[in-house]
Amino acid sequence: MIGGRDVRTCKRCAASRCRYEIRLSVFPSMPILPSIVEIKTPDLDPVPGFPRLELSNLFNVAEWQHEIPWQPFKDGLEIYRLYGDGQSGPTAALIRFKKAGKVPFHAHTGFEHILILAGVQRDQNSAATPGTLIINPPGTAHSVVGDAGCIVLAIYEKPVEFLAEPEKASD
Repeated sequence: MIGGRDVRTCKRCAASRCRYEIRLSVFPSMPILPSIVEIKTPDLDPVPGFPRLELSNLFNVAEWQHEIPWQPFKDGLEIYRLYGDGQSGPTAALIRFKKAGKVPFHAHTGFEHILILAGVQRDQNSAATPGTLIINPPGTAHSVVGDAGCIVLAIYEKPVEFLAEPEKASD
């Protein structure tokens, strides 16, 4: 530790001339745009750092989910927006199925990327487990169910449009 900062030597080149700084962000004190962290290494171009959101240990989110300031979303679901408002433009959010729940039938007006972090999420195409990345293209529509404890990272370029449930085919 140097002045309250964790400054280490690069393991890749093991050279003392190549140093980098680590700042760990832990919820709930992590601001939406955390402080700038500059990586000091001769291999990088000499440009200033910039504010960004960085989530570490994301595949173990189930272990620290209680530190996230979740907000109500849909019945049985909670959301933590990383950026965007879900009404216009791109959005990224963590979504948690607090209890077994359902994301209502919706259409994708742009690409939607879903990364399963914990639990199982299902739609008409598959049952997705942790580590699965799903990319739903524009013009597709579905509803999603998840087991209690399922947590996903949802990133979409345009808001989804919630629709009325489709009529079930009669026998």
